[in-house]
Amino acid sequence: MNSQQYHSETWQRGEVRLTCVERWQETHDVTSFRFQGEKSVKFHFKPGQFITLMLNINGNAVARSYTLSSSPSRPYSIVVTIKRIEGGVASNYLVDHLQPGHSITARGPDGVFNLVDIEADKYLFLSAGSGITPMYSMSRWLTDTQIGSNIAFFHSAKSPQDLIFHQSLQQLAQRHEHFSLNYCLEEGDINDMDSYQGRISLVSLASAVADYKERTIFVCGPAPYMQAVKTMLEQAGFDMTRYHQESFGDAPMTVSQPASVTASAQFMLHIGDVKTPLFAEQTVLEGIEAEGLPIIAACRSGVCGACKCKVVSGETESSSQMTLTAEDIASGYILACSTKIKSNVNIALS
Repeated sequence: MNSQQYHSETWQRGEVRLTCVERWQETHDVTSFRFQGEKSVKFHFKPGQFITLMLNINGNAVARSYTLSSSPSRPYSIVVTIKRIEGGVASNYLVDHLQPGHSITARGPDGVFNLVDIEADKYLFLSAGSGITPMYSMSRWLTDTQIGSNIAFFHSAKSPQDLIFHQSLQQLAQRHEHFSLNYCLEEGDINDMDSYQGRISLVSLASAVADYKERTIFVCGPAPYMQAVKTMLEQAGFDMTRYHQESFGDAPMTVSQPASVTASAQFMLHIGDVKTPLFAEQTVLEGIEAEGLPIIAACRSGVCGACKCKVVSGETESSSQMTLTAEDIASGYILACSTKIKSNVNIALS
């Protein structure tokens, strides 16, 4: 360890300049990037949280949020793990262009889906695809910091070639008596361990984790996967107060308009000296972006909290207040991506 790291500033929240120091392939379409601070930084975050990367892509400012796959128990660097996806503007740009030595600006950390805000005695991590990243961070944290943590990890993937962190997870399972690892594969087999075929079902879950009803469950993956798991557990009689789902990446929730507010209704959104008309079905974020005003909109689904702004006057309706505190809400703060206006509204950008 560099002796300067003992004198590092601690980054807990806000904006920080990062330098990419390493990149490697996890699978054929998944890449991990390790960052350190441009100035020596000790990173402090909750396992399961994400950061927002501020990018400039072809002259356009783009912000995207990525879960930290590293553990805060190893605080002198952070890692994000990114999957190449069809049409993924930011993800594909990073995979194609970000190299060691390049610098980038990040904000955060954010996210209530983490092991500090959610307490548990016995853990069950259910994930699919790149939804494995917060679970990996949580697993690393628990095995680093708590002797004898009781963890059941059940991951779903298309094939053995799509297993992210496979070797590292195997090592955790081998080294820790109370860490069980199982996979559910749509096709193919894993040579060195048993796996379940097809998509996750109550039969495969109960076979892999017989005591699943005694555990606190954390779920992350594509929206159809999470909905299927939630429905499956509800039908099985699981205590849903111990069910926690990472909704980061979901499409924004739709909000039905009151009868008095039709889809053709139009109101005026005032942002300082700027005003712009909005239809009732449009979000505050759409109005802000239409005027080219500065706002960060990383997840666009009411999760990251980057588009927080304050309603000075007027009536609004929100589908998500996930990252807002009770004090924020009482003070009039909203998430622009998840809020529609029901009258003429005046807002202030944070």
